[in-house]
Amino acid sequence: MTESTAPSAAPKRLGTLRERLLANPVTLKELRGRMRGTRAFVVLTVYLVLMSGFASLLYFAYAASTNVTSGPQGQIVGKIVFGGIVGIELFLVCFISPAFTAGAISGERERRTYDLLRTTLLPARSLVTGKLTSAASFIILLLLAAIPLQSLAFLLGGVAPEEVLIAQGILITTALAFGTVGVFFSALMRRTLGASVLTYTFALLSTLGLPLLLLTLVPITSVFYYNSPEPLVEALLIYGGGFLVAINPIATAVATEVILVQEHTAFYFTIPLNNGVTIPLISPWLIYIPFYLLLSAVLLILSIAIVRRVEK
Repeated sequence: MTESTAPSAAPKRLGTLRERLLANPVTLKELRGRMRGTRAFVVLTVYLVLMSGFASLLYFAYAASTNVTSGPQGQIVGKIVFGGIVGIELFLVCFISPAFTAGAISGERERRTYDLLRTTLLPARSLVTGKLTSAASFIILLLLAAIPLQSLAFLLGGVAPEEVLIAQGILITTALAFGTVGVFFSALMRRTLGASVLTYTFALLSTLGLPLLLLTLVPITSVFYYNSPEPLVEALLIYGGGFLVAINPIATAVATEVILVQEHTAFYFTIPLNNGVTIPLISPWLIYIPFYLLLSAVLLILSIAIVRRVEK
């Protein structure tokens, strides 16, 4: 008996692992509804056509002003094409992810199906995670579909494999974080309009508000940076500015690329203070990814708690 039951243990564990990803009824319903018909494929096709057109425009615009074949010129245009594609993707992710999730739960309330969902055996955790997973899956599909376009830069040179991996890490983290923000405000607000306003306010503040804040603080902090005799104050200003850069998606991508080009490292480098002492710094993406993953986890837990509280 023991020999006959032992082989079935492993498939059961595999089934349990698969259930965590696919057995959520909300996830399956949302994915089937989104992928049914031609709408999703039209969106994917239009997205790739626009990205391809933008990459071609960058290439031919630079090629028209210089002779691009290979070598240093080819490496420059390779970086331009790669950076342009990643920049457009990052901008789209910051503002498309909230559009997919801002009405995830509040939309059920407006359609008067929320109470029906809550009277079933479906737990609040499955409802929230299912809505987020279905939206994030389609966004990640768009990101993965554009990887071949990014890889075209390898033909021209100037782009290392670690740059592609870091870019994908930043993009996927941004998609999850901004999608979770949309789910949180959708659970908090009763109307999709209010949830959308709050979600896009967060998106605007995190993408455009932080750079404006940095531009305001740089002239002020530069006075203390160059005139402060205390190395501790100088180091704190550097670390504070680095943290503000690291929590902005656009600034993180740009700063990581600059550090990779100038310091030839994607992880760790040093910077000298005015007194000659060097202090260690890490690349912004090493702060950005854990910070926004932690923020996503906190907002996801809060969203589940809000749904449970409303239920009670």
